[in-house]
Amino acid sequence: MKSEETPFEGGPLDGRSLPVLLGMTGQPPKYYKVPVPGPDGARPTVLVYRREPRAHGRRLGLPAGWKYVFVPAGTGDEGRPRWPWSRTSRTARSTDG
Repeated sequence: MKSEETPFEGGPLDGRSLPVLLGMTGQPPKYYKVPVPGPDGARPTVLVYRREPRAHGRRLGLPAGWKYVFVPAGTGDEGRPRWPWSRTSRTARSTDG
């Protein structure tokens, strides 16, 4: 698989450049999740980074590379469609009888 050195902005990875695996289309994933283990076996924290264009080309305006920007309150589910028939545990309705 191919990988690309991708810079990170904001959060704990600010200023670092890490190799990120590219997908079948040659682009890195839209969201990059970094699990951070919790102290003393507590629940791990997940840091979320969102992909953004690093720069745009002159002629066609296509992205010339990508970077990841820290999303402080992100879950990584912001870009997915929300179908009315699929519910998550947060929005599950309780039936009062």
